Amino acid sequence: MYTKEEVLDFVKEEDVKFIRLAFFDVSGRQKNISIMPTELERAFSEGIPFDASAVQGFESPEKSDLYLVPDASTLAIIPWRPMTGKVVRMFCNIFTPEGNPYKKDCRRLLKTACKTMREECGIEVMVGTEIEFYLFKLDEKGEATKIPFDNAGYMDIAPLDHGENIRRDICFTLEQMGFTPEASHHEEGPGQNEIDFRYSDPLTAADNVETFKWIVNTKAASNGLCADFSPKPLPGEAGNGMHITFSINAKEDSSAEKVLCSMLAGIHAHIEEITCFLNPTENSYKRLGTAKATQYVSWGKENRSALIRIPTKKGEARLEIRSPDPECNPYLALTCLIYAAIDGVKQNMTAPAATEENLFDNKTASRLGLRTLPQSLEEAREIAKKSDFVAKIASDYIL
Repeated sequence: MYTKEEVLDFVKEEDVKFIRLAFFDVSGRQKNISIMPTELERAFSEGIPFDASAVQGFESPEKSDLYLVPDASTLAIIPWRPMTGKVVRMFCNIFTPEGNPYKKDCRRLLKTACKTMREECGIEVMVGTEIEFYLFKLDEKGEATKIPFDNAGYMDIAPLDHGENIRRDICFTLEQMGFTPEASHHEEGPGQNEIDFRYSDPLTAADNVETFKWIVNTKAASNGLCADFSPKPLPGEAGNGMHITFSINAKEDSSAEKVLCSMLAGIHAHIEEITCFLNPTENSYKRLGTAKATQYVSWGKENRSALIRIPTKKGEARLEIRSPDPECNPYLALTCLIYAAIDGVKQNMTAPAATEENLFDNKTASRLGLRTLPQSLEEAREIAKKSDFVAKIASDYIL
């Protein structure tokens, strides 16, 4: 957690030659501009300008000037770049020419959501993520194919699992950049992998997700492979999910279990309205309802077929949301889930009864009369556009 002064000293003392200033468009795609060390002081004091009209979902040409101001606490060395003449990266806050925070800065949006939860509900939420991805081979021209890197299955080991060394390289690189991976293994699909993160505050968790995807893509390319985070890369095989787990630390006079139940109820109530942010591509809806990705609005204790799962480990208050996929903008996804949880707590909501049945069995699920998630991106967007809840928190981000 660096300060501005520490970053300036670090750049001078550690032979840093390039500083990458990173930010995100509305869809969550990372952008960056590189500056020289001589421009770093100006970046902190005035910001570095860029053309907002060239960024998806930002401004039109007549209001195209925005400024990047680095967040010193996010400084990280890029370890695969040369150690002589180092390259570092910082995430940035975005400002208007008048010096006001930019309304479509998704990192700022998430910061505001966390502040609201803390001040209005007395809750500090911690977030963990489990992110799945496929590794595919390249053809003779270096283009991506849909040929999996291996044909291993869930938690298989070498020689069936060909991804052990790449996952190890990814985890080492994450550690070098200051992030803490918790576990890694082969997933169910051929060539499919998963790496999980230790709990952190929501902003750090979202930063970690974006850094992770960047590292995976980079390491896959350096090994002559292509990483694929799309929700349903292969028909008939397991899709890629991004399970999000919330754990809480409530005020002493609050029951953590009661607060968690209200948070769950809020997410359960609003999940259809925010699905376009959790599942933002057409491909997302090929995953939901297939291969252990539920389409039913439900919750259950330990029930992995439910949309929201409550793990029952003694001494913990946490819930897992299983519908999001890795193509989502993690800042927007966490923002929407946090505000839904806030609404549940403030309105003292109560969720319906837990679902104990196996919802992967459609015949069983259809008898229960449960709500279903939107069946297409178009439907999800229409629901979001009509939602008063979304209008208050994220209407500017519906693409």
